[in-house]
Amino acid sequence: MRTRSIALSSVAAATALLGVAGTAAADSSTPAPSASASAKTRTGDGAQALCKRAPKIDKRLHRALHRLQGKAGVRGSVARLEKRAEKAKAAGHTEIATFLNHKLAHRKSLIPTLQQRQKDLAKVATWCRSHQNTTSS
Repeated sequence: MRTRSIALSSVAAATALLGVAGTAAADSSTPAPSASASAKTRTGDGAQALCKRAPKIDKRLHRALHRLQGKAGVRGSVARLEKRAEKAKAAGHTEIATFLNHKLAHRKSLIPTLQQRQKDLAKVATWCRSHQNTTSS
């Protein structure tokens, strides 16, 4: 009796599995793109969306650079992290000082990257204005 119920449940599981596999094989054909999807991706490069987001991106870059280049009292600034690393080294906490110095090197490397992004974004904003997309300043 027990082997019979095991055999029946195995057959039921195999049937269910084959039924799902057959459905998956039938659905593997690529559907035709809808008209609304093609209207959304006219150029495909995201220019319109980038032109729309450019002012917000510029503000975010400006805030990040202002914070990184701030004085020692500004949280997240390079100067504050330098001060912390110096204090750790003076206290003899070499592992902490090493960690903070590596973090400091990374934070310093962010400044030229963000400055370059600001320059690139200014060129994008100019392009957006010339192509009369969403205004960006």
